[in-house]
Amino acid sequence: MESKDVFTLGLGLSEPWKLAGQRLDIEKRPNELHLEVVAERGALFACPECKRACKAHDFESFTWQHLNFFQHHCFITARVPRVECPEHGVKRTPVPWARPGSRFTLLFEQAAMVLVREMPVLAAARFIGITDKRLWRIVDHYVRRAVAALYLGSVRAVGLDETASKRGHNYVTVFIDMDRRDKPVIFVTPGKGKACVAEFRAFMLSHGGEPTIVAEVVCDMSPAFLAAVAENFPNAAITVDWFHVVQLFTTAVDQVRKAEARSRELPKAIRWAVLKAGDRNLTDHQRIALAELETGGFATAAAYRAKEMLRWIRQADSPQAARWRITRFINHIGLGLDPGPLLDPVRRALNTFASHVERIVQRWTSSHSNARLEGLNGIFQAARARARGYRNTATFVTIIYLLAAPLPDILKST
Repeated sequence: MESKDVFTLGLGLSEPWKLAGQRLDIEKRPNELHLEVVAERGALFACPECKRACKAHDFESFTWQHLNFFQHHCFITARVPRVECPEHGVKRTPVPWARPGSRFTLLFEQAAMVLVREMPVLAAARFIGITDKRLWRIVDHYVRRAVAALYLGSVRAVGLDETASKRGHNYVTVFIDMDRRDKPVIFVTPGKGKACVAEFRAFMLSHGGEPTIVAEVVCDMSPAFLAAVAENFPNAAITVDWFHVVQLFTTAVDQVRKAEARSRELPKAIRWAVLKAGDRNLTDHQRIALAELETGGFATAAAYRAKEMLRWIRQADSPQAARWRITRFINHIGLGLDPGPLLDPVRRALNTFASHVERIVQRWTSSHSNARLEGLNGIFQAARARARGYRNTATFVTIIYLLAAPLPDILKST
């Protein structure tokens, strides 16, 4: 088999395209292998609109980067015709080795997408020898196409949460199918609040879904989210997930700790000790710090005890038992707090908690695990790591879809 036949097979060329020549440029570092592809003289080409066989109108030369040939960078150059279609006029005909508008071959792009799923985009771009901006354009194309093909007709329970794409106030809101065990993300949109829920409803309708048959929506205690869910999913029960209940009181504990630290010295190692769940994964220093906190008359200790008492509520085995424990919790914590301003964050958390009791109790009748929304934090962290070095809201959305949405056909070449 001659070298020309090897390259022809490797490129997957078929009539009317054939390999006309190859040239290795050893003056470049790394070396570059240039392959020239031509069309047979007098060949007919398909109109991109109607697929009718048409004569060539004129030709223009284009170059595409291909997969490396051993250690050499490889490029394909071809004169691509425009056809003159009687119905659609003059149109550029597509080539079988690349998608329209791209300057990379399909095989190159598929290899790039495999790498992006396994490593940060910036690292993948350096590995394959292109800029991260060019790689982001490849990723965005395939993710957009796959998202456009999502079918949401089977969605019956939805969870939603928001996160910052980076430090500051650039938020995205993520929606998941609560019944999916793997790749649960079905919609991601920049921003937060009521408008995001309306956008998801419109997206759902355009992808075969029906908002009126959604039976449950799981979210946090944001008034904007709660109002929007009631408006856009009128038949859905609203469940406030336990993860956000714990997060509410954890935030209050941290606020009390920061305020108290400005007026008196706290035990060393207490910062992370009070944020952990119970006594799990505590270091010896953190255990000592907690013991000092409990015996030292600190306001942070009262906030910490309120957070830890939530574990007692969660162990309730029925909605009735949960409601009783919640009532006891509200009364016990509310009456036990010192009247000073240091514990105001706990009082605010307690008031918020009390105003959503029925939606919180809904958790005990829901068949959906709280772990679904807790798992979103892992998705967010992975997305931030993959987008490292070139992270804005648009790329953050793209990476979340790539990592956590059900996009099985993302690497299809056609």
